[in-house]
Amino acid sequence: MATSKIKKNDTVKIIVGKDKGKEGKVLSVKDNKVVVEGANMVTKHSKPTQANPKGGITHQEAPIDASNVMYVHKGKPTRVGFKVENGKKVRIAKSTGDVID
Repeated sequence: MATSKIKKNDTVKIIVGKDKGKEGKVLSVKDNKVVVEGANMVTKHSKPTQANPKGGITHQEAPIDASNVMYVHKGKPTRVGFKVENGKKVRIAKSTGDVID
């Protein structure tokens, strides 16, 4: 499996869809889909359980395809690339060439 360009706790900007322009922190990444804090909110109907005796309607974030978000570096969205530095593969911001992590 290839290394993901977007990782958990990254700040990203949504570039397409109903939440276009929103920025948020990535909560999880799985199968090239990302869950962004406060974006792509959906309504979920839940049955009463012991943990939630009332049940009811809840709002939660739904996954977005990773191709629909851009990494935010120094306040601006940028593409992400890879480079080998000191024998280790690191992510770089394409706009500035800075090492991300």
